[in-house]
Amino acid sequence: MDASTPPSSTPETPRALLESSGVKTVLDQLDAELVGLVPVKSRIRDIAALLVIDKLRQDMGLQAQPPSLHMCFTGNPGTGKTTVAMRMAEVLKQLGYVRKGHLVAVTRDDLVGQFIGHTAPKTKEVIKKAMGGVLFIDEAYYLYRPDNERDYGQESIEILLQVMENHRDDLVVILAGYKDRMDTFFGSNPGMASRIAHHIDFPDYSEAELMQIARLMLEKLNYRFDADAEPVFGRYIGLRRQQPHFANARSIRNALDRIRLRHATRLFAHDTSLTRDQLCTLQAEDILASRVFAAAAPPATAGN
Repeated sequence: MDASTPPSSTPETPRALLESSGVKTVLDQLDAELVGLVPVKSRIRDIAALLVIDKLRQDMGLQAQPPSLHMCFTGNPGTGKTTVAMRMAEVLKQLGYVRKGHLVAVTRDDLVGQFIGHTAPKTKEVIKKAMGGVLFIDEAYYLYRPDNERDYGQESIEILLQVMENHRDDLVVILAGYKDRMDTFFGSNPGMASRIAHHIDFPDYSEAELMQIARLMLEKLNYRFDADAEPVFGRYIGLRRQQPHFANARSIRNALDRIRLRHATRLFAHDTSLTRDQLCTLQAEDILASRVFAAAAPPATAGN
């Protein structure tokens, strides 16, 4: 809408527009489904406020240029980056900044070909699917491999840069990955760095937050820990966080899957009629069988 558009006869307040557009519902959903991440949620609300005020300016016939909304999400795996990107796509759709509000999540393999002439068609096909929504590129730094002169990632980057500039009114690109690697990537690709308006860092979850996440996951599946199992799982979290390849909420989900497997094996071995409580209750022994505890045990001393 340009400056010649007549102002609305009954302008909405910012909070009223947040409510009527459905954006408040999306933000509330984000609060409910993601534990912690207070700085992240605060930044998303700030961006939502920017979009609401920009929309009200359009409705009043004021000059309003669509803000640049390309983003970079940094943090370790399992900290909610993809979930936040999905909700961001919904916010953009509700306020009319993109047409469809869908999320297309990709990695380097979806964008870069292995042979000459393969990369441009792959990248353009992904962009075509994402147009009208959000393109989420995980571990985006793998697009750039300066040590390999036969690598075609730079070709994909050049196409993305052009689209990010020329179609920013109908496509939002979110780059994601580890913070140090993304910093190096931007240092080597100033054109990409200049197109990213919002940098949001996703912190690791605390042990208490990971326990809360576990409870929520189990509740959705109609499971629960018994009185002895919960403190044992708390010990599991403390040990697992110190081991390699810990992926925050993703590692918790994987751990619960294995605990459910042991629970099922334990119940199956008894081969008796089962109560609802037995089917729903996870016990300490289901957790203690994890290799995490074995790895943390001190080595046996000779003669013991």
